[in-house]
Amino acid sequence: MADAIKEFVTKCPLVPESIALVVIDLQYASASRTTGYGRWLRERSREQEGTYRFDRIERMVVPNTQQLLQFFRSHGLAILFVKLGSQVHDFGDLVPYIRTLEKEFQNRKGNREFEILDEIAPAEGEPVLVKVSASAFNSSNLDAVLKNRSLSQLVCVGVSTSQCVDLTARDAADRGYDVVIVEDAVAEDSPEHHEATLEQFERLFGQVMTAKEVIKELRRAI
Repeated sequence: MADAIKEFVTKCPLVPESIALVVIDLQYASASRTTGYGRWLRERSREQEGTYRFDRIERMVVPNTQQLLQFFRSHGLAILFVKLGSQVHDFGDLVPYIRTLEKEFQNRKGNREFEILDEIAPAEGEPVLVKVSASAFNSSNLDAVLKNRSLSQLVCVGVSTSQCVDLTARDAADRGYDVVIVEDAVAEDSPEHHEATLEQFERLFGQVMTAKEVIKELRRAI
């Protein structure tokens, strides 16, 4: 059944004029082994639970996101950053199901955890949108920004594969965007969750590519 469903998925060619790189939640709250989630695990002597996640972020996600950022910037292609976090003292602006989680990670404006990793910091003029839920489409102006700029294709990178990345990418597909999740520029707590999420996404919602494949296809079209 899975293979049959995949036959109906339209694989649209990547179009430089219509594409945006969307960097999702690569922040010190959730993408660093020394702050936020990583600190929370360490304080409870549970560092091993973050080994797969943080190794993957450091060895794959950050370097591949850097390559994509460099390519998009050098060719004048659209880049948007999305981050999750509270902008009020009591974290009350976050949706209830993640409020306690982000409070534990201290993911609030003014704290290091709220900031994007230095290695992939936004350049001047690149939009940084703040969301208070998992999907960027439900609690930020991402949809308006994309439509105002006539952008209809998204290349998604970030964390976590099965949560904020997947929900944002699926919501994008439901709104008519062509969506790519970059397999080697997203991370998850376990390989099983990572692989299952991408397998399900590719069945119906969009494409799964590597960073090199994205760059190669776009280079041909430029």
